[in-house]
Amino acid sequence: MRQQIKATWGGAVVAGLIAMATAGHAAYPERPIRMIVPQAVGSSTDNVARIVATELTREAGVQIVVDNRPGAALQIGMELTSKSPADGYTIGYAPIGALAIGPHLFRKPPVNVFRDLAPVSQTITGHMMMLAGMKTSFRSVQDVVEYARKNPGKLFNASSSNGSPGHIGFELFKTMMGINITHVPYKGGPAAIADLVAGQVQLMMEGLNSATGHIKAGRARGLAVTGPQRSKVFPDVPTMEESGVRGYVATTWHGVVLPAGAAPAVVGQLNALVHKAVHSPVGTRRILALGSEPLTGTPEAFWSLARTDHDKWRKVIQQAGARID
Repeated sequence: MRQQIKATWGGAVVAGLIAMATAGHAAYPERPIRMIVPQAVGSSTDNVARIVATELTREAGVQIVVDNRPGAALQIGMELTSKSPADGYTIGYAPIGALAIGPHLFRKPPVNVFRDLAPVSQTITGHMMMLAGMKTSFRSVQDVVEYARKNPGKLFNASSSNGSPGHIGFELFKTMMGINITHVPYKGGPAAIADLVAGQVQLMMEGLNSATGHIKAGRARGLAVTGPQRSKVFPDVPTMEESGVRGYVATTWHGVVLPAGAAPAVVGQLNALVHKAVHSPVGTRRILALGSEPLTGTPEAFWSLARTDHDKWRKVIQQAGARID
């Protein structure tokens, strides 16, 4: 009888502990969450991250605080994310440049992406656009190619930072066309675009998220988009493939990550919240207005995409010889 009582009492304690643990997970999130964005305020990545943060605040019921940490080919922000407590209260907003491009620019990357971070969900998919300053005579990609071949090294292409998709995407273009154009990295997309508009540099490859407003205002000229199809926002602008750069495709994406070791329950709850935030009516409308498309999925699907592009851009960077250290 005593053994039965002990067994019953012990079972009740275990059940109570399980219920407490479950309740603890169910309560997530119960305080503000820091979202680390590895690029500058006003950059292509930051523009979308702030939409996601706003809608995630609405869905989660707690404040999502954006913390911009640009630098080192987007690796400063990812390293800070990886070294934060894996409790779900620090998340990283990770564009393609942070996970699939930046690590290859270092002999010893500060972050081992697939060891030090945990995937939550993709948030968007999109592509970039090759821009020309309005003070140039360039009306097409072939205009750029012809001028560059006759005047090697005399053109300058800006990028938001070393290791950004615009930097490496332009390196791929130069390698495929066999031309010499000088790369000028900036500390953020806004500064780079400002110099493009002012005529300090002639060219740039930038995400539609930050390029759209300048194109529509007539401050920059769109020559081609980097995706496999034309943009719905700019249907008259050809793809790089249509512009004579055969086989050129450079899609972009963003996603949410956590420090490695995050509890599966937290990952699952955050995945569901990100899905609701991105596909909310306001979130969807604002993302589409920037030229990107909302796209979420499982953590596994996001990591599969990241691994595929990680391999692709490693080969491009090796061919281009691009390095930071």
